[in-house]
Amino acid sequence: MERDSSSSDEDDDRQNLIEQNDTKHHYSPPPTQNQPPSTFHISVNDFRSATIRRRFHHFLHNKRYLFAILLPLLILVLFFSTDLRHLFSFSFSSSSSSDLRLDSLSSRNRMRESELQALYLLKQQQLGLFTLWNHTHTPTLPLPQSNFNSTSTSNYSQSDLNRAVLNQISLNKQIQQILLSPHRTGDSSEPIDVSDPRFGFDTCAKVGQRNKNERRTIEWKPKPNKYLFAICLSGQMSNHLICLEKHMFFAALLNRVLVIPSSKFDYQYDRVLDFDHINKCLGRKVIISFEDLLEAKKNHLHIDRLFCYFSLPQPCYLDEEHIKKLKSLGVSMGKPEPIWKEDIRNPNKRTVQDVESKLSSDEDVIAIGDVFYADLEQDWVMQPGGPIAHQCKTLIEPSRLIMLTAQRFVQTFLGKNFVALHFRRHGFLKFCNVKTHSCFFPIPQAADCITRVVEKASAPVIYLSTDAAESETSLLQSLVVLNGKAVPLFKRPPRNSAEKWDALLYRHGLEGDSQVEAMLDKTICAMSSVFIGAPGSTFTEDILRLRKDWGSASMCDEYLCQGEEPNFIADNE
Repeated sequence: MERDSSSSDEDDDRQNLIEQNDTKHHYSPPPTQNQPPSTFHISVNDFRSATIRRRFHHFLHNKRYLFAILLPLLILVLFFSTDLRHLFSFSFSSSSSSDLRLDSLSSRNRMRESELQALYLLKQQQLGLFTLWNHTHTPTLPLPQSNFNSTSTSNYSQSDLNRAVLNQISLNKQIQQILLSPHRTGDSSEPIDVSDPRFGFDTCAKVGQRNKNERRTIEWKPKPNKYLFAICLSGQMSNHLICLEKHMFFAALLNRVLVIPSSKFDYQYDRVLDFDHINKCLGRKVIISFEDLLEAKKNHLHIDRLFCYFSLPQPCYLDEEHIKKLKSLGVSMGKPEPIWKEDIRNPNKRTVQDVESKLSSDEDVIAIGDVFYADLEQDWVMQPGGPIAHQCKTLIEPSRLIMLTAQRFVQTFLGKNFVALHFRRHGFLKFCNVKTHSCFFPIPQAADCITRVVEKASAPVIYLSTDAAESETSLLQSLVVLNGKAVPLFKRPPRNSAEKWDALLYRHGLEGDSQVEAMLDKTICAMSSVFIGAPGSTFTEDILRLRKDWGSASMCDEYLCQGEEPNFIADNE
């Protein structure tokens, strides 16, 4: 799951287009008529002059007449030279004027933020359209925003093109929503509809998958009695699952059976994974437990060659404490042998040929150390279904008990249409802030991002998978509001004997196992109609892998506040 700009004021955007035409009014007195001679011999002109002077004198001393003439003139001048709205709003009170300025500033800030978000998305759309254009002329180029990375030189399919075009339509609708959002009125309860019925387009449609025949894969056909001993030590369960998946690729390349570590040395994988499922998908035995191999070796298992894929910070990423643990389980080994200079902090891209030339051996049991950080043929590894040929959707998936429990939970609480949110917080602040682009967002900003996704998905509820404190989740819940209504954030509740959705776990003694509960959370998230992940989290990456392999990935899937920066970032220590 990461913008300031400047814009002119509203007053500067307005132009007064009223033309002012000055007209002059001339007064000509009516012509005088001949009068008969007066008996008093008084001049008519003198009489009229005296009368006019007397009336003008009287007019000047009468303020009401003066005011009646000047007021309309003053109003006309003000009308043509002044913005009356601002004049009268100021005359009402200085406080209301201040409020208007604050409202105007807030409106401009919202518009700036929307414009910057839209600009970022427009650049993304431009890149996507350029890639799409190039692809129509060079069919071997990868399509934009696709969820596969095959290096196959076969021509793209019509479904690939359709998916790419729909991605661009979805992005365009998102840009429209962002640009229109500042113009929503404060009391508006209806969303702005920018949909075009001509397309019949589902904004959050499922991402189509490639035909299995188009995947680039390798057959996993182990030689008899040849084993690769898996060692996974970095991070938590999600890291170990990624490490195991990569070990499977190595085992397939080296034609060996993969040995799953003991629960006394690593996690108890058989509580969360179904290894029989993997063997059935391949149609042969490619996985064996440590206990089964130890029994076959009569309780003395020797690792003939300990090759080390990584040499730094220590060979095989294996410390003395874990070496002692292996020895205590009846495992002996030779001295670690780094095959090249490779640092986990800056791994090099490696090819199949590199691995085969360095790790091929006739020894019965070999190990290569922790390979979580290995960068080997990522275009193969990231394909839906992975790099190994098989008959299932995916090889590494939750056990049958966890799958059924997740389905029952969804049927009980969530229904078909729900958004799943992985909201990681514990220990994430420091982790994110040392990155070039921080991934730890303030709660109000996160709530805005979540609300936008929920609006696109038209989902009535959010499933919340989080390690956040109650204070954070409570604030988040109060801020996720759409059309004046709070969108519920629902977490998996504690066991209740009146509820039967988790009865399978209880009956098989899996209740309360932290790894089982974590895998259950992953499974529920992978079943959602739309998923919001935590950027930089391997827990999120494993969910995205499952969604990609199961075909449940949506066009609206994204990392939290994707494309944004936190609006406030604390200093580092």
